[in-house]
Amino acid sequence: MKITDIKAYPVWVGHRNLCLVKVETDAGIYGWGESGLSSREMAVVGAIQHYREFLLGRDPSQIGALWQEMYRSQYFEGGRVLTAAISAIDIALWDIAGKALGVPVYTLLGGKQRHEIPCFVTTTKAMGKGLIDDARAMAAAGWTVIRATTGEHGSPSAPTTFEVRKSIANAAGCLRELRQELGEEIVLGIDYHHRLSVAEAASFCQKMPTGTLDFIEEPIRDQTPGAYQSLRGMVDVPFAIGEEFASKWDFRPYLEAGITSFARIDVCNVGGLTEAMKVAALAESHYIDLMPHDPLGPVCTAATIQMAAAVPNFAWCEVAPYDSDRSDHDRFFINRPQDVNCVYPVGDAPGLGIDVNEELIKEQSFKFWEAPRLYKPDGSYTNW
Repeated sequence: MKITDIKAYPVWVGHRNLCLVKVETDAGIYGWGESGLSSREMAVVGAIQHYREFLLGRDPSQIGALWQEMYRSQYFEGGRVLTAAISAIDIALWDIAGKALGVPVYTLLGGKQRHEIPCFVTTTKAMGKGLIDDARAMAAAGWTVIRATTGEHGSPSAPTTFEVRKSIANAAGCLRELRQELGEEIVLGIDYHHRLSVAEAASFCQKMPTGTLDFIEEPIRDQTPGAYQSLRGMVDVPFAIGEEFASKWDFRPYLEAGITSFARIDVCNVGGLTEAMKVAALAESHYIDLMPHDPLGPVCTAATIQMAAAVPNFAWCEVAPYDSDRSDHDRFFINRPQDVNCVYPVGDAPGLGIDVNEELIKEQSFKFWEAPRLYKPDGSYTNW
């Protein structure tokens, strides 16, 4: 079996662009993958075009060897654009392998270790009564793991002022009240979207009694592990870190130094399932569970489920995209994963278990989109 074509589809589907990749073979078997570098999809498409040039005619079953060649062939190794492109191709190759053998991908990854994938839900309401009511309704619906956001999301169309100290004061007060409302059995966390400094993150956590939060996700930027190590010494809240990491080497210092408590791995950015399984093994050696990042499309979710089914160290999978309508995805995707009673069932379809309506996808266009821009009151730029 040989690779005959690699097609990239950066298209607007639902509320965002998706970067879907199809790998075709001369055996008539094809696979689908997805890249996760949101708002920079065209850069990923360029990398995929480069990889296509030397992947045509190659054996798609040699997944590990092709991964190494893609990662190392340009001499300048790594980087999020390249690993996002590699991720999409790698996932598609695993899809082909499963279809060729008539088994789910998780069988090729070592077999199924669970029959369902526990999930967590996110409330995006602003801090206050609306968030508390929303979280209470989620708990009543059966959700046992609930994540809050800052509730301040900005807009791509206009600059937004983000007042850090006001945000952490509001969030700390609301989360204290929310913990009282939900009780101790509900797992409660917050995603701060790396908006804080070390001092601000420490101040935020210290404003709440111990046990208020079960995790805080991405409180500060991740390029400097030492900064997180410093924060680790100031607070006792478990960290959930890793959604931006693009390799096992990025994860390594956070896992080996015990900086993170949950590995927020993104199979569509980290290098696909090939690299994700290596990160999972490294995390397992430190008794750290995976908590996958998955705000993307159904192909990413399908790949994440395959990984989640096959690893022993797993916490919860993200249900995406929070409060957005995904009903239109039923037009574009066949057998897309859907959570049932707060879990993803693990199916037995060959490959990833999902297909794409390619003809309909071809009719979709790409839309340039930028993430919201946040600024401090003094006019300086801060993170979204």
